[in-house]
Amino acid sequence: MAVTPVVLALSRSGEDVAHRVAALLRAQVHGREGRVGRADAFFGNALDHARDLFAAGVPVVGVCASGILIRAVAPMLSDKRAEPPVVSVSDDGGVVVPLLGGHRGANRLAAEIAEGLGGLAAVTTAGDVAMGVALDAPPEGYRLANPGDAKAAMAAMLAGAGVSVVGENIFGVEDTGGSVELVVSEAPADGGDERLVYHPQRHVVGVGCARNADPEELWGLVGATLEEAGIAPGAVACVATIDLKADEPAMNEVARRLGVPLRLFTAEELEAETPKLAHPSEVVFAEVGCHGVSEGAALACGGALVVEKRKTANATCAVGRCETPLTEMPGRARGRLSVVGIGPGQATWRTPEVSKLIAEADELVGYGLYIDLLGPLAAGKERSDFPLGGEEARCRYALEQAGLGKNVALVCSGDAGIYAMGALVFELLDRDAAAQGVSDAARRVEVVCSPGVSALQGAAARAGAPLGHDFCTISLSDLLTPRDDIIRRLHAAAEGDFVIAFYNPVSKTRRTLLAEARDILLQHRPGETPVMLATSLGRPEEHVRYRRLDELEVDEVDMLTVVLVGSSNSRLAQLGEGPRMFTPRGYARKIDGDLAQKEGAG
Repeated sequence: MAVTPVVLALSRSGEDVAHRVAALLRAQVHGREGRVGRADAFFGNALDHARDLFAAGVPVVGVCASGILIRAVAPMLSDKRAEPPVVSVSDDGGVVVPLLGGHRGANRLAAEIAEGLGGLAAVTTAGDVAMGVALDAPPEGYRLANPGDAKAAMAAMLAGAGVSVVGENIFGVEDTGGSVELVVSEAPADGGDERLVYHPQRHVVGVGCARNADPEELWGLVGATLEEAGIAPGAVACVATIDLKADEPAMNEVARRLGVPLRLFTAEELEAETPKLAHPSEVVFAEVGCHGVSEGAALACGGALVVEKRKTANATCAVGRCETPLTEMPGRARGRLSVVGIGPGQATWRTPEVSKLIAEADELVGYGLYIDLLGPLAAGKERSDFPLGGEEARCRYALEQAGLGKNVALVCSGDAGIYAMGALVFELLDRDAAAQGVSDAARRVEVVCSPGVSALQGAAARAGAPLGHDFCTISLSDLLTPRDDIIRRLHAAAEGDFVIAFYNPVSKTRRTLLAEARDILLQHRPGETPVMLATSLGRPEEHVRYRRLDELEVDEVDMLTVVLVGSSNSRLAQLGEGPRMFTPRGYARKIDGDLAQKEGAG
C-alpha cells in the first residue's frame, strides 16, 4: 500500500481498539466529533469522511460495524483492481473483516491487525481460504507478468489441479507436481491459464540521452538491450538517471511504459561510481560533472553492472542487477507540484482526483484557511501556511520544495486556474533567472493541475441556472489589474449584456468599484435585473440572498461574497422552495419558430 491507512473511531466503545490498531500500523486515528475523546483529527459525518478517504485512495480501517463502511463507499465502487483496502474491526477487536481490496492489501492488513489484537481475520476470498495465498498479489518486489490469467489458475487450483513451482517458491506453497505452474524468473517466460509468471524486480535500467531526444529512440534502445540480455521488462525495478534529466520526456516515457518509477541522482552521487564504470568518459564529465550517466545510474542503485553501456545517436543505456528485489528505491523521485482547487470548502464539492493528490502529497502549501478547510484529510501532513498577499512567495516556495524531489500540493480555493495560483506557477516557471524566476531544479518538476468547483459554479448551482447563456467573470480588485482596465471591461460586458460574476468585489480598503460597476450596468439593463449575493459558499455559515440591481448595496458584500448579476434576460422565479435565478438560452424562441415552420408547411 503506497498510502498509510487511516483508522476511524466512531464511538467511545471502540476508541481504545482504534488506537491499538493505529499503533500497529503506524497510522493516525480520525475520530467522530462528540463521540470520541482522543484522535489525531476529527470529522463530523462518518459516511462523508470514509467516502472522502476512499476516493483519495487511502486505505480505511474502521472500528465500527461493517455496514457503515459499506454504505459509505458503495456509491464509488467501480474497479476492484484500483480500489484501496477497506477493513472493519469490531469494537472489542475480536473480529477483523477485509471488506474491499482483498488482493490489494486488505487481507494482509486484516491478518496483521488480527494478530496484533489477538482476534480473528474473517478472510473470505477463495484463494486465501483454500491455499492461504492470493496468487494475483505476489510479495513486494515481485511482479506478475500475466495477471489476466490469475483467475483461471486459481480456479484450477481450487478444483484440485495441484501446483508445480518453477524457481523460487515466493508463496511458500506445497509443490505437488500439479498442472498449475508458478514460475519465478528474471527472464521472459510465456504464461497461460495454468501458468503464472512472476518476475523478481532486481534490475535497474540506467539511461542517458541528449536533450529532447525522441522517446521512441530511447525506448527502442532499452527494449533491445533487455531482450538481448534475456531480462524480462517485468524484472526491472526502476529507471535511473542524473537529476539534470528529471524533466526529460524520453526518460519519463520509458519509466511510464515499464510501469516503474524514475529515480534521480546528483552528478556527485554518480561520480562516486566512476571506479566501477566500464566506459568512463571525459566528455561526459565536462558536460554534466560525472564520468558516466547510464552506467553510473545503474550502479548507484546498489547492484553490479550486468549490461555495459549501449548507445544510439542520442541515447545510452546500461543495466545493473541487485542481489535481492528492490523494495525501497534509492535516489530520489522527480518532484511533483499538484496545483489543486478544493472548491468553495465543503468536502462533497471536492473532486476525488483532488482528494487523491492531497492524500499523496508530502507537504501542503497554501493560505492557512484553505488548508484548514481540508479537515482530517490534512491531518498529519507537513504544511506551510502563507498569508493573503503572499501569493508569489507561496508559489515560489511550493516549486522549490518540489525541486527537492518532494510531492507538494499547492492548495487553492475554488478552481486553481480561476483567479488563483495556477497562472502564477506557470509565470514563475516561464521567467528566466534574471527576472526572478525559480531554480533549475524547480523548473524540472512535474506540474499537475486538477480542477475544482469554482465559486462561480457554486453560486450558480445555488441560484438555479443563471449561467444558462453567455457570461463572463470580472475581478474588481485593482491590486494586480489597473483600474482603467477594469472600468473598460465593465463597459464592454455591460454593453454585451453578459451575465457577470464579480470576484473580489470589495475589501476593507477598496469599496468603490462595486458601486461604479452597478451604475455602469444600470446604463444597459433594467433596474429590476436580479442579482445574487452568495457568501461563504459550501460552509456552515453559507448565506445566499437576492437583490434588484438598482438596490445593490456595497455594505452587504465582503471578500467572501460572489456577486452574480443577471443579463437583461435573466429571471428570478418564485418557486415552492424559494426564489431561483435563471437565464433563458432561447429555447422558447426556437420552439415557437419550429411550430411556425410546421404550420407554414401544413
